[in-house]
Amino acid sequence: MSLSSFIRRRKALKSAALALCAAAFAPVHAQPVPPPIRLALVESMSGPFANTGEAVFRNLLWAVERVNARGGIKLPGGARPLQLDRYDSKGQNEEALSALRAAMDDGARIVLQGNSSATAAALVDAIEKNNERDPSRRVLFLNYSAVDPALTNERCSFWHFRFDAHADMRVTALMEVLKNDAALKRVYLIGQDYSFGQAVLRESKRQLGALRPDVQVVGEELHPMGRVKDFAPYASKILASGAQAVITGNWGNDLTLLVKAAREAGFSGGFYTFYGNALGAPAAIGDAGIGRVVAVADWLPNVQTRESEAFYRAFRERFPKPAEDYVHMRMQLLVESLAQAIERAGSVETVAVARALEKAEVTLAGQRGRMRAADHQFQQNLVVGVMDRQGTPGVKFDVEGSGYGFRVVKTIPAERAEMPTSCKMQRS
Repeated sequence: MSLSSFIRRRKALKSAALALCAAAFAPVHAQPVPPPIRLALVESMSGPFANTGEAVFRNLLWAVERVNARGGIKLPGGARPLQLDRYDSKGQNEEALSALRAAMDDGARIVLQGNSSATAAALVDAIEKNNERDPSRRVLFLNYSAVDPALTNERCSFWHFRFDAHADMRVTALMEVLKNDAALKRVYLIGQDYSFGQAVLRESKRQLGALRPDVQVVGEELHPMGRVKDFAPYASKILASGAQAVITGNWGNDLTLLVKAAREAGFSGGFYTFYGNALGAPAAIGDAGIGRVVAVADWLPNVQTRESEAFYRAFRERFPKPAEDYVHMRMQLLVESLAQAIERAGSVETVAVARALEKAEVTLAGQRGRMRAADHQFQQNLVVGVMDRQGTPGVKFDVEGSGYGFRVVKTIPAERAEMPTSCKMQRS
C-alpha cells in the first residue's frame, strides 16, 4: 500500500469513527405524545347549584381516570388519554353559551352538560348552528341529566345524546310504586318553573288520571328556579291542602330547602321525587322521611349485587368525604360509551364518532345500557328506592353520612322503561 493510500484510509476511518461518536451522543428525540381528547364540562360551578356541578365533575373525573388508567383511547396513531376541562356556566344560559365558545376555542369537540334542560336546549341550538356553519369545528353534546322529553322528541338532534331517562320515563317509574298505595287519595304537585319542571307536572297529572283517577290533585305550583330562599310559604300551602304526598322533580337546593320547610311545617306525608336520594335531602328530612320519601334513579348504592357493591366502594375510596357521596352510574356509562365509540370509529372526527355512538352498548358493574339510534335516548334499567334508616334490611349504605339510605323496592327493566319517540332526526 502506498503512503498516500494509507493516509487516505486513516482519514476515512477517523471520519467514520467521529460520525459514530456524534451519533452516539446526539440527543434522543422521543416520539411525539398524542394529544389528549378534550372533554368540556359546561356546568354550574358557582351560585345556588354549585354543589350539583361539583358532584357531576367528581363522577366524570372518576370515569375519565378509569379510562386513562387502562391506557386511554386506542386509536390507529396511538392511544390517547381523555382530558376533562371544566367551564362555569354560573347557572345561566348566556354564560353556558360563552363557555361553549371558550371550550371550542380551546380545542374541545365533545361537550358535556346536564343540570338544566333550558341550558341543554340552548346548547343544542347553538351546536346545530355551529356544526352547519363550520364543519371543521363540529361539536358533539353528551347530556347526562337534562331530562325534558322534548330533547329526544320534537327537538332531537343528531349532535345530541342523552344518557339519563327523560322526565316521562322517570314519572312512569315513580307511578309503578305510587299506583299501589291504596291509602293515597290527595297529592300536591310542585316544581321549578322551566321546561323540565313543567314537563314533570304535566306528565304526573296525565299518568295519575290514567292509573289512579281516584287520586285528587289538591295543589299545583311552579316556583322560580334557584331563587327561592324560604320555602315556608309553599310548605304552608302543602299542609293546608290536606295533601298526603308531594310529587316533585326539584333538584339541588330547591329540593333540599323544600323538604326541610315541609318537615318544619309539620307535613308528615310522602315525597315522590326524582332526586331525593342525595345532596342534603335525606339529612334535611330526617326520621320524617322513613318509608315516605321515594326516589327514582338509574342505579342506587343499595342495589344488592356484588358488582354493584364493589363499584360503590371504589367510588367512596376515591372520594371519601361524606359530602362527596353522590355517584351516578349513568355518567360512568356515558364515558364508557364515548370511549367505545371513538375506538370503533378509529378517529375523533365528530360525524364518525356520532355514528359509532348511535350503536353504543356498554356494561359496567352489572348495569347495562344501549343507545337508541332513532332519537339518541339511552335505554337502561331504572330503580325506585324508599328512604329508611341505615342497617335496616336492604339498606347497607347510607347517604352522605346521614344515617339514612334508600332501599330498592322496584326495578324497571330497560325494555319496560322504554317509551316511544316522535323524533324526526336530520342526520349528517
